[in-house]
Amino acid sequence: MSAEDLENFETEMELKLYREYKDIAAQFNYVVETERRFYLTNDVDLVPRNTDGEVYFELTMRDAWVWDMYRPARFVKTVRVVTFKDVNIEELDKPDLAMPDKMSGEGGFRA
Repeated sequence: MSAEDLENFETEMELKLYREYKDIAAQFNYVVETERRFYLTNDVDLVPRNTDGEVYFELTMRDAWVWDMYRPARFVKTVRVVTFKDVNIEELDKPDLAMPDKMSGEGGFRA
């Protein structure tokens, strides 16, 4: 496999992952970002810990989706992360009513 073939493969995998993310993001309440991974989840618990003056974070998520193009299965039942680095947790905006943006060819709406 040439370097160009590898680059094309990785680009295609990243695009496929992005499309999957767009399709499922609305099902989740939180985006969680650690130094190593990006997650979507509905249940997240962050506990700061202090041991011998060192502060670290213990993060637990349940029923999460993991942004990782090399994982065969991105949905995981439970994730536990222990890190000394920053953790970013954002609540996703959930509009009460999503308006369709275009008419589909079949006479219905497409969101």
